[in-house]
Amino acid sequence: HRDLHSFPTRRSSDLAGVPLTIKSSLDVAGLPAECGSRLRAGNIANADATLVARLRAAGALILGVTNVPEFLMAWETDNALYGRTNSPWDLSRTPGGSSGGESAAIAAGLSAGGIGSDGGGSIRVPAHFTGICGLKPTPGRIPCTGHFPGSVGPFVQLGVVGPMARTVADVRLIFEACAGLDWGDVRSVDLPIRKPDTAEIRVAWFDDNGIAPVTPETRTTVHAAAGALAAAGIEVEQRFPSGLDGFFDLFILFFVQCGIVFLQPLVDELGER
Repeated sequence: HRDLHSFPTRRSSDLAGVPLTIKSSLDVAGLPAECGSRLRAGNIANADATLVARLRAAGALILGVTNVPEFLMAWETDNALYGRTNSPWDLSRTPGGSSGGESAAIAAGLSAGGIGSDGGGSIRVPAHFTGICGLKPTPGRIPCTGHFPGSVGPFVQLGVVGPMARTVADVRLIFEACAGLDWGDVRSVDLPIRKPDTAEIRVAWFDDNGIAPVTPETRTTVHAAAGALAAAGIEVEQRFPSGLDGFFDLFILFFVQCGIVFLQPLVDELGER
């Protein structure tokens, strides 16, 4: 028999004393797990999510949970329970969403790093908005056990949990502490973590998706990143993916359907009270 927290990948000293924060859509024992909604107000987690338990086992200190938009359904962070989270760099701007509270806390130096979740940019958008690093890992790499919404139904195809920090090295350390097989996540896989051979990696990149305007600073950074990858021996090609013009409409449709699957039972329950 192997329990849900089996297959740790890091030694207990790797994150010893490192202060981390956790997005409030993930369970942290004894702390609110409200996901930014009055429908879950007062909900307290009874146990740690699998990845939270692994971070503790690696020596991390969990400071608390961070703000989100209601049910994670926005690219900004505001809700009726705790109000709006602002960018620490400019209080008139958003830190993004839905892991906006996490990105703001890390960027402001309130924690060394933490965990967000991402279905349609919810790690990547706030990392970009606040100038930190974030990773949306391959589904199954880090278990979603203990996340709301759960790793079932359409969320399995779209959503993951992943590390956020101020440096890539810190993101890697948190990732390695969390990764590994967990029987509570239907997509979880037992694969060893290895350093990839640069000769095996191919990267395609583009600097304008034709949907959102691109700032000169962003374009310059993307070009610099592509150059750095090429200098490291990675095969790099500038190429615009086909079919991207219809992707956004398809994503919105899928995202709305995910929301209906998880929110409709809560709405029905509220209507019965």
